[in-house]
Amino acid sequence: MEGASERLAELLRARGREWPAPIECFEEVGSTNEVLKLRARDAWPEWTVALAERQTEGRGRHGRAWISAPGNLHLSVLIRPALPAGAASVLPLAAGLAVCQAVAEGGVAAELKWPNDVLVHGRKLAGVLVESASGSRGIESAVVGVGVNVGVVPAELAPDEAERITSIAAQTGAKADILVVAAAVLVRLRVCYDALAKGGPAAVVQGWLRHAVPWWGRGVEVRSEGRKLSGIARGVDARGALLLEDASGFVFPVLSGEVRAVRLGEP
Repeated sequence: MEGASERLAELLRARGREWPAPIECFEEVGSTNEVLKLRARDAWPEWTVALAERQTEGRGRHGRAWISAPGNLHLSVLIRPALPAGAASVLPLAAGLAVCQAVAEGGVAAELKWPNDVLVHGRKLAGVLVESASGSRGIESAVVGVGVNVGVVPAELAPDEAERITSIAAQTGAKADILVVAAAVLVRLRVCYDALAKGGPAAVVQGWLRHAVPWWGRGVEVRSEGRKLSGIARGVDARGALLLEDASGFVFPVLSGEVRAVRLGEP
């Protein structure tokens, strides 16, 4: 990716952002998140960026592999959160909202599925993985990883998996520029982070809900920490937790998990 760092910095300047930290672009790494975890321990500055054409050990949530095919965006950003109490838990929603807004600039109307998926017509376009490191003073650093299928649906996927995936190119019928998408994601992430830092979780949660998959009031199933929970999706609270109503009418928060809509009559 020769010259990619300089071009991305120029694209950011064209959008009114002089990027305040190093931008590293690699042809291949194990994981851009792992690169920035090392940079965090070595005291690199906030907003350091790592971007790779290909990852050999890309990960999604719960340690799942994220297929990182050339032609797509694999991007991570280092943050040292200075946020109001309780706001750090909303970082994944802020990152998802930033990606949703960024792809909209390219003509893709996406939706957000709790907690970190970006979908188009029910197909996954992008995912977010936020990994934090804590010390005696709380969260000392967070790495926000973003994977966006820009140009291709990874060929390594099984046919049934590929049917659940899409890309920007597939949605628009045109080739998309990875670095243009990266610049849009970075600028939108700064905006969402600033909103979180200044206004607390409410502003980000409200923005996230405006783009959310319209499952509210519908039956859903959540797999969380080895348990299967069923109920009615009622919203998202100030911590970014999913609010689930059980059969007795009791509403409780689910802090993490995988959620899917339950069709009428489905067990």
